Amino acid sequence: MKDISDDMLKRMFAMQEQLNRRIGVDTRHLDEEQRQEWLLNYCRAMSQEIAELTDSVPWKWWARYQQFDIQNARVEIVDLFHFLISAAQVLEMDAETVFELYMRKNQVNFQRQESGYTSKDENDNRTLSPSR
Repeated sequence: MKDISDDMLKRMFAMQEQLNRRIGVDTRHLDEEQRQEWLLNYCRAMSQEIAELTDSVPWKWWARYQQFDIQNARVEIVDLFHFLISAAQVLEMDAETVFELYMRKNQVNFQRQESGYTSKDENDNRTLSPSR
């Protein structure tokens, strides 16, 4: 039986590809230099969206005028997904690849917690790869 969330993720990836092409970016046909340029562009955009998400929360302890803007926070999360999916596509990842890699990395994270995560060993990240 197919999981509906898998279909949702695939749909998000397809929609983002269409939006990017409409904007003039075809992540399917980038050379190495363009791939690096667009990955950096999307990283910068995500950094800005994180700043906007942060500004949705009253973090300025010296300012009394701030209020938690949950609606804006939700929209900023969605904006992050737009750029995160675009970055994944630049790296030639599709929804299935992201899902599979997420599942493997999640398992590693649980193993780290089970072992007490007493040391940092990024070699376990290097062995993670999708089966395709």
